Amino acid sequence: MRREVLVKKVNPLYLKGIAHRGLHNAELPENSLGAFKNAIANNFAFEFDIHLTKDNDLVVVHDSELKRVTGKDGVVEDLTLQEIKDNYSLANGEKIPSFKEVLDLVKENNNHPIVIELKVYNRNYVPLAKKVNEVLNEYKGNKNMFLISFDPRALIRVKKLKIVTGLLVCKEYFYVYHFRHFFDSIDIEYDLLASKKLRRYYKHHFVNSWTINSNEKLEKGKPLADTLTFELLDVDKVREIIK
Repeated sequence: MRREVLVKKVNPLYLKGIAHRGLHNAELPENSLGAFKNAIANNFAFEFDIHLTKDNDLVVVHDSELKRVTGKDGVVEDLTLQEIKDNYSLANGEKIPSFKEVLDLVKENNNHPIVIELKVYNRNYVPLAKKVNEVLNEYKGNKNMFLISFDPRALIRVKKLKIVTGLLVCKEYFYVYHFRHFFDSIDIEYDLLASKKLRRYYKHHFVNSWTINSNEKLEKGKPLADTLTFELLDVDKVREIIK
């Protein structure tokens, strides 16, 4: 999709920076309802990750392995949503949110703009995409949503929703860049932002970059992308630079 078409199609708040895994901090863990509420209160679009549970539900957490964010062993895809709710908590005691809980929060706040990353585990891109299509069917064409993934096989299967798609590209799996024209935009690792290939793509297409976690990256990245996904930065500084 050409940049000018996409920019007219989506909520303009996306152009002012995207809070990575919510606007989290020492008191509000990443991908928590508290971090999402903080992003809404500060008027930033926010990004989060969804996984498919054992009982075919969707839960919001970054890693399949739950140890890092909960201190307890477990794999999301091997657990039911209820098992996760009953047995795991984030660092501040919050429960890991379900996708439905986040969507309900967004609805309650005038369909606040969000970026949803589809996290594939053990090649489960077909059932994951099927569930996403089922849950988001009522949101077809929603201008307040982006769908992103490192796995083009999952992302291609949700295009029927007519929600803007962004292909995640990083150094480790740069080969997926070859599939860029199947999707509406590119969501690229900061270290690749100045590459010649990206500069050519950026001439006509929408580019987001992640993860911007220093003022230096914020300053250098802004002229090279349409928007930036940031974390652990002063929000006033973000607003000052990304206008």
